[in-house]
Amino acid sequence: MRGLLAIAAAAGLVVLSQVPTAATTQDARYSAVVRWTEFGIPHVLAADFGGLGYGYGHAFARDNLCSLEQSLLTVSGGRSAVFGPDADAGDALSPMPVKNLDSDIYHRAIADDQRITQLIAQPAPLGPTQDVRQLVSGYVAGVNRFLHDTGVANLSDPACRAKPWVRPITELDVYRLAYAFVQFGGTGAVKPLIANAAPGTTAPPPALPESASAGSNAIAVGSAGTKAGNGVLLANPHFPWAGDARFYQVQLTIPGKMDVSGGSLYGSPLVGMGHTRHLAWSHTVSTAQRFTMFQLSLTPGDPTTYLVDGKPEAMTRKEITVPVGGQSTVTRVLYSSRYGPLVASNWTATSALAFKGANTGNVRALNEWLEMGQANSVAQLRSAQERYQGVPFLNTVAVDSAGVAYTADASVVPHVTDEHAARCVNSPLGKALYPAQTVLDGSASACAWGSDPDAIEPGIFGPRATPSLTRRDFTTNSNDSLWLTNPAAPLTYPRIYGDVATARTLRTRLGLDQITGRLQGTDGLGPAKFDLNSMQRLFYGDRNHSAEQARDAVVALCRTEPLPASACAALAGWDLRADPDSRGAVLWREFWLRAVKTPGLWTVPFDPARPATTPNTLNTAGVRQALVASVQRMTDLGLPFDAPLSAAQRTEIGGTPLPVPGCTGEEGCYNVVGSLPTGPLGADGRFPPVTFGASFVMATELTATGPRTATLLTYSQSTDPTSPHHNDQTRLFARKQWVSERYTPGEISSSRQLRVDVITGG
Repeated sequence: MRGLLAIAAAAGLVVLSQVPTAATTQDARYSAVVRWTEFGIPHVLAADFGGLGYGYGHAFARDNLCSLEQSLLTVSGGRSAVFGPDADAGDALSPMPVKNLDSDIYHRAIADDQRITQLIAQPAPLGPTQDVRQLVSGYVAGVNRFLHDTGVANLSDPACRAKPWVRPITELDVYRLAYAFVQFGGTGAVKPLIANAAPGTTAPPPALPESASAGSNAIAVGSAGTKAGNGVLLANPHFPWAGDARFYQVQLTIPGKMDVSGGSLYGSPLVGMGHTRHLAWSHTVSTAQRFTMFQLSLTPGDPTTYLVDGKPEAMTRKEITVPVGGQSTVTRVLYSSRYGPLVASNWTATSALAFKGANTGNVRALNEWLEMGQANSVAQLRSAQERYQGVPFLNTVAVDSAGVAYTADASVVPHVTDEHAARCVNSPLGKALYPAQTVLDGSASACAWGSDPDAIEPGIFGPRATPSLTRRDFTTNSNDSLWLTNPAAPLTYPRIYGDVATARTLRTRLGLDQITGRLQGTDGLGPAKFDLNSMQRLFYGDRNHSAEQARDAVVALCRTEPLPASACAALAGWDLRADPDSRGAVLWREFWLRAVKTPGLWTVPFDPARPATTPNTLNTAGVRQALVASVQRMTDLGLPFDAPLSAAQRTEIGGTPLPVPGCTGEEGCYNVVGSLPTGPLGADGRFPPVTFGASFVMATELTATGPRTATLLTYSQSTDPTSPHHNDQTRLFARKQWVSERYTPGEISSSRQLRVDVITGG
């Protein structure tokens, strides 16, 4: 403890308060200094990983204990008993609705087979490293310390105050939360299908997207693209604003060992995207498939036995019981094969589908993110990724102070080569679904996943197969495949990673256009090339690329139709931005969400030789009805055609409705905000409230004297409505402002709102 206070004193900190503890200073197992700066951002300082977790857990619980406790209900399979079996489970990352009962069945099946317990019992690299174990142990102790000192009856957040389901957390809980997150895009994406599987469930498989609804933008600019010859990064993850997938901003420091600042997912004791002194990184959602299905050939007369190489194998049968309130329970029988669980789709008398996810053995992602938080170069980050191979469903975009820019899909991907798919996708169902989904022949053992000699575990691609690009100008991704991460160096890879030489989304095209304009200095943001200021301005440019491509054609169409002149004038006078005061943006979105469904939307098709500018030229005849219907809709609602965007686009996250900038991905916006799914104007004359989009935004320049960073947590730090940090950054977002990050001890100590807590305990 004295050593930690000495570290704090050396950092120029004056301890303003000390959280009391029953332990003596000499007996304290954990010690941390938590420095609070503007907007409730904690900077945790400790001498070891146990103390670091302790300080972070205590700080996070103060802001978000109720959210954490609800997440624990989910991963322990206890939602039905508290909230009822038929209520929405609030699974923000799932591409399909999930009821509490289905969620509970899924999570209890994992708990009953002790899968996570077995995974964390392994030694590193497959199991947690000692540093991760100590961090998790301290984090749990810190959360429980806050809960013990405060008391359930005295919690400030009414969402869980005095609730019987609030309890101390365990280390297993933290690993369960991490495991649930890495299953996104894998087994977690099909919870209802796994939970309801039974012979005779013959519905067709759902049209699952290759990557589910979350997404992101990221830009890494290297020495050839920056004014100072260093590195600049933009992190712009598009994640839900409510539920389990929110970010919390934190700095975690062990002097001489780690000093990382960035965004941490709720319930995670480490930073998932952020920066160190010489490295900055972010993630985007990868297009690679996280799972395949295997079509089983069933033995005649027995729908729970299947054939492999002509020999019968019995499915594993497991009963799962879930409390649903009072003394009532529900029991279901789940079936599994050598490939994985059966799903509630196409289970006939002769055939069934089994589901195999690539991340079912993955808790090592924690190791990788903790080591990335200690890296100070792209080379060190890549080393961590090759050692642990644990990033679950994400691309990585990074840059270092030497000006090396890097993008890779270093995620966990089933080892299915194009040759493998050509040989084993051989059924009518498989051929109908491929390549969007991969259904392999489960009757042949030769169709099981392959492997690479450098892979950390069988069945996945190893690091040498990873699509990656290192450049000195830039790399970028906006959720398309990595084919065009830099147009000067297109990438190729197996089809299971994503498509190649196909049309890019309007958001990807806008990102490339913005980067090109900045490198050439033709974007109106000052002299050519990037620095921190120009990256900030790029993000808040709020350009609407669909309108940039098609607005003039729509105005010309409008003027030839018997439509109100004021509607045509509103579009003609629009600034093509998604600022709160942009007039014409409401009518455009109402039109575009209809128009984008038009077959043959563009008359000039995609050209692989011009991937950033094609397709183009709007098919005005095809979108005529969309324009007429949109004008009529606004007329019926009594909305002026030139109503500002703020009249229709607001968020209610944080309690007070606030207009926010940005627009939908469908419109080709970079600063994505909206709802899931995206919706048109409602009866109240507004779009559905913003609950998704830009979340933890970070612009970082890695200068010779250290990082200069601007951040924004769009929905703010705390889910507690009584907290002063419940919507303070949301108000900044509404005004298109930033938070100037405090990273060095001097910057932290100079905060006018500085509060320093010393937290010790056992």
